[in-house]
Amino acid sequence: MAEHFPPEEKKELKIEETNIPGLLVVHLPVHGDDRGWFKENWQREKMIGLGLPDFNPVQNNISYNAKRGATRGIHTEPWEKFVSVAKGKIFAAWVDMRSGYEPNVFTIEMDASTAVFVPRGVGNSYQALEDDTVYTYLVNDHWTPDGQYTSLNLADSTANINWPIPLDQAEISEKDKKTPFYDQAEKVLPKKVLITGANGQLGKALQEYYPNAECVDLESFNISDEKAYSSRHWKDYELIINAAAYTNVDGAETPEGRELSWQANAHAVKLLAKTALENNITLVHVSSDYVFDGTKVPHTEDEPFSPLSVYGQSKAAGDVAASLAPKHYIMRTSWVVGKGKNFVKTMKELAEKGVEPAVVNDQLGRLTFTDTLASAIHHLVSKEAEYGTYNITNDGEVVSWADIAKIVYEKTGHNPESVTGIPTAEYYKGQQGIAPRPLGSELDLTKIKSTGFKPRDWQEALAEYLKELNNQ
Repeated sequence: MAEHFPPEEKKELKIEETNIPGLLVVHLPVHGDDRGWFKENWQREKMIGLGLPDFNPVQNNISYNAKRGATRGIHTEPWEKFVSVAKGKIFAAWVDMRSGYEPNVFTIEMDASTAVFVPRGVGNSYQALEDDTVYTYLVNDHWTPDGQYTSLNLADSTANINWPIPLDQAEISEKDKKTPFYDQAEKVLPKKVLITGANGQLGKALQEYYPNAECVDLESFNISDEKAYSSRHWKDYELIINAAAYTNVDGAETPEGRELSWQANAHAVKLLAKTALENNITLVHVSSDYVFDGTKVPHTEDEPFSPLSVYGQSKAAGDVAASLAPKHYIMRTSWVVGKGKNFVKTMKELAEKGVEPAVVNDQLGRLTFTDTLASAIHHLVSKEAEYGTYNITNDGEVVSWADIAKIVYEKTGHNPESVTGIPTAEYYKGQQGIAPRPLGSELDLTKIKSTGFKPRDWQEALAEYLKELNNQ
């Protein structure tokens, strides 16, 4: 006998949260008449608009159950599912099998008017309540031999599922009868985080916020080589933070450096963005004030590109490439200071040697300490802030490089008057192969502050950084 869903004047698509984080019940409008019924089983635009994750399904599976009582085991796969019923009724049950989560259980009786989004790592099972039941599900990855698959016994006491048809009367496969109980069952690990440029100043700071991240450099993973990408199963990743870059501004003006700059700062970012797009990964990419000519300050996130140098041009191209990933954060920053070679450390060493340096006094901006930059990245990602471009430096007064050098001299017990400020043009006079610099590097911080992130004042961060250098 055909299922019948009576006509309804008002039908509304609804999404309901459950006690399992990320597990969502979708109430589907079913339009019925004497001929049968129709429903939009998966409607991306409407469902995403109501809060369903945009999980990029790649495969549709159908399970037919000939007899009432057919019961499928609690299977957990490393992908997301969108399950529904095409014919008949089922009793469905889910158990949270994710590492670090409580083993919460959610059950529901489903017919054609119900669907459920199942997050990665949540065990899925059901019991057919009618003959000729058809169960269908979308998944966002294909089976692989090295994937993490785990199962839970249907009779597990931790889950304590109240099956409508007792298990001793149900039809269960021999394989499902032998699956482990919760204490012995393997728990599903979270998706991975990849940090490129891990040995750089920012890469080291990021590891404090992502201690379990997979950290790579060019030797272990050449992000400019398209062939290198095939060595990873990208569906197992949720976040890529690109802290790798070619940063030799003057070197980029040479024939060899120009090629290296474009490979690292543009081509590699294109490959990362393509990977992120195809695998539903969030991409974080670090940009630079050098994408601007420095004439319009403070620089806002939507200012048109106007780079002066090859380095700036390659970084601007990288920003365009990164923005092609639907889930992206472009972190535009300037004057970065962290663990490793940097301006502050150089000035401290010169002061200790008694050198009286000439430092440019017409380039204006703020320092960005890598801890602040790494913290801002972690903040945006963890808060699931709106995707897009964000300016980020430390807060505080806008000053010149010469001003900073004087402060370093003073705070390390040396005479700040030993530093002489001179214009950029005079500093580089007579030198060949020097890239043009933007004179105005001040970045407007309004947008990132609106997300609740408050950058530290750069002078406070500088004082702390100098103390750390003294203790090394």
